[in-house]
Amino acid sequence: MPGQNLLYLVTVVVVLVFTTFVLLLSRYRKCPSDKIMVIYGKVGNNPDGTQRSAKCIHGGAAFIWPIIQGYDYLDLTPISISIDLKKALAKQNIRIDVPSRFTVGISTEPGVMQNAAERLLGLKMSEIQNLAEDIILGQLRLVIATMKIEEINTDRDKFLDAVSGNVETELKKIGLRLINVNITDINDESGYIEALGREAASKAINDAKVSVANNDKLGAIGAASAERDQRISVSLANSEAVSGENEAKVKIAESEALRREREAELLQRAVTAEKIAEAKAKEESFAAQRLAELARAQLEQAKLEADVIIAAEIEKKQKLLEAEAEAEQIRARAKGEADSILLRKQAEAEGLRAMLSKQAEGFRELVEAVGGDPSDAIKMLIADKLEEIVKIQVEAIRDLKIDRVTVWDSGQTGDGKSSTANFISGLMKSIPPLNDLFELAGMSLPEYLGTEKASGTQPEDAPDTDTQVSA
Repeated sequence: MPGQNLLYLVTVVVVLVFTTFVLLLSRYRKCPSDKIMVIYGKVGNNPDGTQRSAKCIHGGAAFIWPIIQGYDYLDLTPISISIDLKKALAKQNIRIDVPSRFTVGISTEPGVMQNAAERLLGLKMSEIQNLAEDIILGQLRLVIATMKIEEINTDRDKFLDAVSGNVETELKKIGLRLINVNITDINDESGYIEALGREAASKAINDAKVSVANNDKLGAIGAASAERDQRISVSLANSEAVSGENEAKVKIAESEALRREREAELLQRAVTAEKIAEAKAKEESFAAQRLAELARAQLEQAKLEADVIIAAEIEKKQKLLEAEAEAEQIRARAKGEADSILLRKQAEAEGLRAMLSKQAEGFRELVEAVGGDPSDAIKMLIADKLEEIVKIQVEAIRDLKIDRVTVWDSGQTGDGKSSTANFISGLMKSIPPLNDLFELAGMSLPEYLGTEKASGTQPEDAPDTDTQVSA
């Protein structure tokens, strides 16, 4: 039994050791050559003492501690991005189309690889491609805006170097590197590049024609020289054989004269041909320059017309919008004022209606109180207001300064009254009597308030018409 227990114990120990070894082997990961292994979690500190966000391994292996560490891979497969840039604004304010293709990939440089681990880990290839495409488009527009069309079209190396420098600087910030740039073609909507091509072609043709004319001139001069030498030799030999030394001199002189004549003729022909070639070359150059200037003038005219038309359209739309807004405000104010007037008039009508209803109801109760006779009810109303009517009549002469009235008269009148008494009596009679007020209202004065005197009777205190009053 002790030996059997010992065997069990050894077996358990061996199994535990083997299991631990297998687990350790399963946590040891090798990084393929086309990938970057990113270890994240607790991966140590930076040289400055800060916590590292990730550890990147390319072309090696590492042990991944369980629980405290994890890992993932970044694919190094190149990404081909087609950039169909349309209407990019160049330095001369001319819009051009620059279709191109960029090849990018995740960088394996230590610092850039760390950027890729922090910003691209877990993203799909399509997401990385979209992110890179946005960066490339922005930088490509920026480079085109700083260069002229002539530089972009003729000096492709300078253009590609500028694009590569700007694009790669921005791509490194997210962990990518630029592998290749291929500009397929450059076009512009105004025909400026095409005009430049025609101008260059015309200049090359003119240069070739001038070169041909120069070669023809040199060939003609060489042929004339060879013919001259040949004739001199033949003339000398013939003169020595036939006529002797004197005849030879004569022949030489004749030959010299002929030579000079032919040289002058050939020189004149060569100069004439050269002048004709130069004139034709200048004519063609001027024609090409005229076409280029015409195209440039048409472009400037189109730009000016576009600016004027666009500004006029914008101003027109702005005025229409302002007019519509003002009309809408006027309609809103008019509607608000109309609603306000309607509500005020309705309120006044309601108030007047309520007041008249109350007055009618009160008058109906008053008629019922006096036995149903409306005239008695009206008399009662007037009797109720009698105090106010008398007060109004008294108020009419209240402020009259009697002590300041001067009456110029002879003294006594025929009836024995003084002028002052007649003046005061006439002044009091100028106030409407109560009986007249009642008649205006369609009623008669009650008998207990007095009766009217017979018509035609002269009141005793009637004023004398001869009295002169001065105040």
